[in-house]
Amino acid sequence: MTLPSALPGWRHVYSGKVRDLYLPTDGPEDRMLVVASDRVSAFDHVLSPGIPGKGELLTQLSLWWFERLGVRNHLLEGEIPADVRGRTMLTRRLEMLPVECVVRGYLTGSGWAEYQQHGTVCDIPLPPGLGNGDRLPEPLFTPAYKAPLGEHDENISFDRTVDLVGRDRAVELRDASLDIYRRAAGIAEERGLILADTKFEFGVDDDGVLRLADEVLTSDSSRYWDGDAWASGTTPEERMASFDKQIVRDWLATHWDRTGAPPELPTEIVERTAARYRELIDRLTA
Repeated sequence: MTLPSALPGWRHVYSGKVRDLYLPTDGPEDRMLVVASDRVSAFDHVLSPGIPGKGELLTQLSLWWFERLGVRNHLLEGEIPADVRGRTMLTRRLEMLPVECVVRGYLTGSGWAEYQQHGTVCDIPLPPGLGNGDRLPEPLFTPAYKAPLGEHDENISFDRTVDLVGRDRAVELRDASLDIYRRAAGIAEERGLILADTKFEFGVDDDGVLRLADEVLTSDSSRYWDGDAWASGTTPEERMASFDKQIVRDWLATHWDRTGAPPELPTEIVERTAARYRELIDRLTA
């Protein structure tokens, strides 16, 4: 689905890799529409074609989590234009903080690669003898600096987070992120799923109140694994088959050298990815 350049009462102001933002055409600009497209990105490129229905699925999952978490967030009640209903959140405008709040509960991905070389994840020492996909002794808060569109995010230390937002706010971000992760991981576990890691974004409202924003605990921002497969699998691929766009990443890794434009995704890859997104929502919300 191609998102419109304008909506009744709203004007388009920004396009990210996945989401588009709209502000009111009249009146105070204290609210906005966050519209999730069907675009899919990997290795810092937006790919073609998109994943049919992905925007609706991501929005549905974010709203489901916002309701269950009960934390202060950016959602508002109000009318949403019919053209984008189902894939849109009406939100208050916030001053977004330049920190991506990553929480890791399991050793995987770039963390596993670093651990193999240095015994650390984001420079945090870990005990020896851990394997790919193992649960960490405690969830880790490993923030990243949110780079401008088109550039890579940069892993940063907690001290660097303090430099960016101040000590009190940095502590608030860390504590809120770890608390949300632990509660969400428990909810996922009740449904036979493992929340391996996730990332949160926060903003500050006009009263200085910290609010959870953007998407939350979706298959674009989180790694979910099947609990039974993780416990019984004999290979990393079996243990950590994720409910996200890993299918896309794996296909690209074997069909593209990351130079020039990425190739078009085959129909089979698109359909398999869409099925994994739907399966996650079905299992979480059933």
